[in-house]
Amino acid sequence: MLDQLSAIAAAAFAQCGFEPTLGRVILSNRPQLCQFQCDGAMKGAKALRRPPLEIARAVADVLAANPVFASVDVAPPGFINLNVTDEFLLQSLTGAAGDARLGVPADENPRMIVLDYCGPNVAKPLHVGHLRPAIIGESLKRLMKFIGHKVIADNHLGDWGLQMGQVIAQLEELGVAEADITAELLCDVYPQASARSKTEPEFRKKAQDYTVALQQRDPEKFALWEKIVETSCVDFRENFAVLGVSYDYWYGESYADQFIPAVLDILKQQNLLRLDNGAQVVDVTQEDDNPPMPPAIIIKSDGAYNYETTDVATIHQRVQEFAPDEIWYVVDKRQALHFKQVFRVAHNSGIAPAALRLSHIGNGTMNGSDGRPFKTRDGGTMRLSDLLEQATAQAMEKIANSTYIAEQDKADVARKIAVASIKFGDLSNHWTKDYIFDLQKFLSFEGKTGSYILYTLARINSILGKASDDSPQFTQLTGDAERELAIGLLLTGQQFAQAAAQQAPNFVAESAYTIAVAFAKFYHDSNILGETCAQARASRLALCKLTRDLLLLHLDILGIEAVEAM
Repeated sequence: MLDQLSAIAAAAFAQCGFEPTLGRVILSNRPQLCQFQCDGAMKGAKALRRPPLEIARAVADVLAANPVFASVDVAPPGFINLNVTDEFLLQSLTGAAGDARLGVPADENPRMIVLDYCGPNVAKPLHVGHLRPAIIGESLKRLMKFIGHKVIADNHLGDWGLQMGQVIAQLEELGVAEADITAELLCDVYPQASARSKTEPEFRKKAQDYTVALQQRDPEKFALWEKIVETSCVDFRENFAVLGVSYDYWYGESYADQFIPAVLDILKQQNLLRLDNGAQVVDVTQEDDNPPMPPAIIIKSDGAYNYETTDVATIHQRVQEFAPDEIWYVVDKRQALHFKQVFRVAHNSGIAPAALRLSHIGNGTMNGSDGRPFKTRDGGTMRLSDLLEQATAQAMEKIANSTYIAEQDKADVARKIAVASIKFGDLSNHWTKDYIFDLQKFLSFEGKTGSYILYTLARINSILGKASDDSPQFTQLTGDAERELAIGLLLTGQQFAQAAAQQAPNFVAESAYTIAVAFAKFYHDSNILGETCAQARASRLALCKLTRDLLLLHLDILGIEAVEAM
């Protein structure tokens, strides 16, 4: 809708002999004055060498003749204040309601995007640190697919290298048979092996030897490794399923291993590798780096590969297999230097074509009330499954006495409320920011929470269920609350476009909350089911239905399941 209004304003500026780009229309931040504003007259005044009020009045005279606008006013120092007609809103609402995409346009330039998010290490349980990249990445995948892009989601597992040799060595010393490996057992074995490798030289040497044997595909070690990966992935999938997270591929570092020789050949052919204290590195610093960026280590002094090696090899693999236009990595922001090094190696070597956009979406941390990374009460790292169970139990307490939910459905509803609360509490923050995890606040049915959005939908379901014999249609708007809700609904496309442009699902979450708040005001101010005027009743029911459909779309993009009643 803002693009449509901006096009009208741009034409008015052009008709007056001014630059059309000055006609950008935005939502007014003072709704008591007007619905929309344009400040182009002030932005263009200096270049045009004319007073902004003079420019604004000239453009306003042209806009006032357009039937889209109910009023056009000019306010000092040069704002153009705009209100649209009810007819324009009704026509737009009718178009959105009758559109399979609910009025949200698809991107005119679809791209191929590979999304790499979460990527846990096998043989370890998912913990709260995996939450943010998993749900941010999932939401971005859903958003970009919805607006027309082709998206491939890859869960780039940490399933190779010394950690695997350590785990295999520890399992062998414990006498664990392949058939007896479980996810719970691995949770104990991994830290044991890691600790021993740091303090026991003999065990460390054994783990290193086993790593070499694994990478050379020793049958016994490789079979054990396959069982470890399979066991971990079953556990991962169960947790991801609860969160509504899914992937197209589960390629890991082990898959990238086969592409390393080709990467090394490319780097050698271009004379990019050099020796540095026994290691082979690639210089990636640029003139404007301050301080200079350290070189990327491709082969360590002991001859082993590291994360830089496998990540460059993974870019090579993705270019060869998927030919993407963009690759997005949703990984903790503390890995920023690593990804800058990897991206530069890939681009400088031509492994990544110059046109390939490589993005690190570096998420902040989820913190406890003390402002530090979220921990258990005893200071340990909380498992993701424990967090989900805790949230579900508290959600069950909140709905235990509800008479609107059948007893047999309460467990499922509690799970959905818990997941909605956790995900919305996270996704309502921009991914760059750290935030305080407050489960009690997130589970509240009031305020900017996932529970509040679900409660709004449950209320709408109740209204529409009682009016099932009516035929909703947009015929009239009779109050400011209805107009405010209408505008909020029609701005969905703009919010989705902004979320895509900034790779930020928080715009979708904010849009959902804005709509829910506008609906609450509309519900409070308007008689819906008891309205005696047939046209007003039908129009208000149509607003309810479109609100429900658009909120469901918002939640789907955020990866949140709705509930019928609360």
